Amino acid sequence: MKILIIHQYFNAPESGGPLRSYYLAQGMKSHGYNVEVITSHNLKAPLEKQIQGIKVHYLPVFYDNHLRFLPRIIAFIKFAWLAYKKSLLIDGVDLCYAISTPLSTGWVANKLKATQDIPYIFEVGDLWPEAPIQMGMLKSSWLIKKIRHFEKTIYQGADRVIALSPGIKESILKTAPGCQVSVIPNMSDCQFFRMQPKEDSLEERFGVKGKMVITYFGAAGRANHLEYLLEAARYAQSANHRLHFLVAAQGSELKRIKELAAQYRLQNLDFLNYGNRDYLKNLLNITDAVYVSYADVPILATGSPNKYFDGLAAGKLMLVNFKGWLKELTELNELGFYVDPERPEAVCELMSPLALNRPNLLELQKNARATAETYFSRELAVQKLLKCLDNEHQMMVKGTEVYTLTA
Repeated sequence: MKILIIHQYFNAPESGGPLRSYYLAQGMKSHGYNVEVITSHNLKAPLEKQIQGIKVHYLPVFYDNHLRFLPRIIAFIKFAWLAYKKSLLIDGVDLCYAISTPLSTGWVANKLKATQDIPYIFEVGDLWPEAPIQMGMLKSSWLIKKIRHFEKTIYQGADRVIALSPGIKESILKTAPGCQVSVIPNMSDCQFFRMQPKEDSLEERFGVKGKMVITYFGAAGRANHLEYLLEAARYAQSANHRLHFLVAAQGSELKRIKELAAQYRLQNLDFLNYGNRDYLKNLLNITDAVYVSYADVPILATGSPNKYFDGLAAGKLMLVNFKGWLKELTELNELGFYVDPERPEAVCELMSPLALNRPNLLELQKNARATAETYFSRELAVQKLLKCLDNEHQMMVKGTEVYTLTA
């Protein structure tokens, strides 16, 4: 069976970035499927590579996290059109596996089904267009109606939809009742990230020797609202709490966030370069708690962010500033805390006592690692996907559905 994966942001380990689609592709291949991938890169010409036995087609579509809304939409449309044309040149495809975001990858899969009779599975990591609608980025009622119809068409055309969280599944079923929807959350790479004692050399390198370190890494966009983290650092500094904050991010809002931090004259917060996975492993080694941040927009709470699951794999206490399934998961399994983003003092109230009680901190961190291994390993994610590919409609893997408690 030949599977064509369409994912605009497919990454290999050496390139850094989220690796979910890479591990799913490798899982398919290791179980006998013939896999090809269509993705994009920022070069000016198309390129083909063999990556661990998988042929990857790179299309020239420039994309960067600093792009504003309209240039992003243009990049999405361009990739969809080029990906469709490229897919017509690939022989023998039995199944298309399209991964969002963006939603436009679903158009490619839907078009292939209509013109080439190729069935497809559609994976949904973020709810589009609901997210930009709730964030005020899409305001035209006519355009919203059209895109919602487009979204429904993609869900209804799919042989199965993969949702990365219970909240995403619920939203999909409201949009397109009757769809076959399975939940496969983001994965924790427990082989790459390890729970290890802090290394003295890394503490000195990052300038955090003897400090309680709270780290944010990932995107710095409107959806992340890093102002919350700055306010927490500002309060900690004014109250003379021995907390230190690290930010390793990239995105359209980073410059403004840095300017705001300078305005606050924060001495307990450092901005770091956004590095590859080896850099992130070192950063997590000297981190006590990972801060996961979203703006106060209800739809964002349905997300399944990579940083949360990387933090679990590294055995870090988790701080989430939004309500939803990850808040409940964090609290029910004693992985960390929900911190009210409108109360900057909340971070200090929860973390400062742990600076004096390291055994309690260690217990929470052990819970995080155990949860990653038991419920969110990449092997388990692949196992669940293979059940979908084998057309087994019962997705439950006994003893591994901790997140159904929060659905």
